[in-house]
Amino acid sequence: MTTRRNALLTLGGLAATLTFPSLALAQGTPGERRLVFVFLRGGLDGLSAVPAYGDPDFARRRGELAIAPPGEVNGALKLDGTFGLHPLLPEMHKLYGAGELAVLHAVASPYRERSHFDAQNLLENGTGKPYGRDAGWLNVALGEAAKQGGGVALGASVPLVLRGSAPVTSWSPSVMPSPAPDLLGRLEPLYRGDPLLVRPFMSALETQGLMAGQGAGGGGMANQAAPFVVLAQAAGRFLTQANGPRVAALDFGGWDTHANQAGDLGPLARNLRQLDRGMAALRASLGPAWKDTVVLVVTEFGRTVAPNGSRGTDHGTAAAAFALGGAVRGGRVIAQWPGLGDRDLHEGRDLRPTLDVRSLFKAALAAQLGVGEAALESKVFPDSRGVRPLEGLFNG
Repeated sequence: MTTRRNALLTLGGLAATLTFPSLALAQGTPGERRLVFVFLRGGLDGLSAVPAYGDPDFARRRGELAIAPPGEVNGALKLDGTFGLHPLLPEMHKLYGAGELAVLHAVASPYRERSHFDAQNLLENGTGKPYGRDAGWLNVALGEAAKQGGGVALGASVPLVLRGSAPVTSWSPSVMPSPAPDLLGRLEPLYRGDPLLVRPFMSALETQGLMAGQGAGGGGMANQAAPFVVLAQAAGRFLTQANGPRVAALDFGGWDTHANQAGDLGPLARNLRQLDRGMAALRASLGPAWKDTVVLVVTEFGRTVAPNGSRGTDHGTAAAAFALGGAVRGGRVIAQWPGLGDRDLHEGRDLRPTLDVRSLFKAALAAQLGVGEAALESKVFPDSRGVRPLEGLFNG
C-alpha cells in the first residue's frame, strides 16, 4: 500500500536535495541581468591556467610546469603578446575571441596567509578578515540590490557567500534514480489535500521537470556528464525561469594541486577540462539570457611560482580570475603585471598581487544588481573605500 510516508522515502532522491523557500524564487523576467559566481576551491594555479609565456622569467621559474608558447606543441592559446590560456581551455578561448571573456591576472583578496579555510572564509564573507561575519557578500548584495531577484546555490550545500538574511534556494543532483512518472502521478492525489506536504511535493515535481535531460534526473549521477558540468547546466535552467532566481553560486573543489600537477592526466588537467566544458554548458543552457549574464570565476589564492619536489605547487598568493558572459566587455587581459624576476615575487616565492578581487566583485554587483556605491563600501564589503570598482568591464 502506498502511503505518504512511503512516498516521501521514494521521493528522497528528488526532494531531499531541494530547499525551496516560498520567497526564494523571487520574480524575474527574461531579459533581466543575471550573475553567476563560481568558486574554484583549493587554490587555482593561475600561472598554469593563464601562463605568462611572454615574461622573460616564466620558463625558468616554472620549470617542468611551464606551458609552451603559442604555436608550439601543447602550447598556450594566445591571448596577447604576454599571456595565453591553458591548451585545455579551448571553449573559453573562443569566448575570449568573441569578446565575452576577460582575463584578470595577479588578483588576490586582502588575505596574505596560506590557510584554505581562512582564505575561503574571508573571500566569501566580504570583510577584511577571516570570520569577520556570518553572512556572505553575495547574500548581503541581494538585500541591497535595486534590481530585485532571488539566489540559488548549486551544490551539496549553500556556500557562505550566499548565506544571510536574504532568502535563497538550493539544488543538488540526486544520487538516486528519479521516480517513474507514473508513480508520481499516483502519488499526487495523496498530497493534494495535505496543506503541510503539498507545496514541497509540487516544488519537487516542478524541479523534476525543470532538470529533465540535464544530468540531474532520469538516472541521477549515473549519467556521463562531469559533476561541475551538471551544476552549470542546472544553473542556466534555473536562471532562465520566468519566476526563477537571478543569481547563482557554484562550488568547484579539488584545485589543491600539491603533487603530480603536470600532464593531461593530472588533477589540474581534469579540472580545467571540467571548467571549460562547464562554461560552454552554462552558455548553452542560458540561451538568449547569456547576453545579459556575467559569470565570475575566482579562487581563494594562487600557488607558488616554482614547482615543489612533488611535481606540484604549494599554497601561494595572487592568481588568475575570469569574467565571462554576454554582458562582459571582454577580449582583453586586465593585469598590472608584477613580473617574475627575483625581486618581483611576494615573499620570494609567490606571484605578487596587484589587483584586489573586490574591484571585480563591486563592478559586477553594480552592473548586474544595481547595488549602489555607498552600500558596496559600507555593507557588502565593509572598510573597502579604497578599493574602486573596475571601470568599463561590463555593459550598461
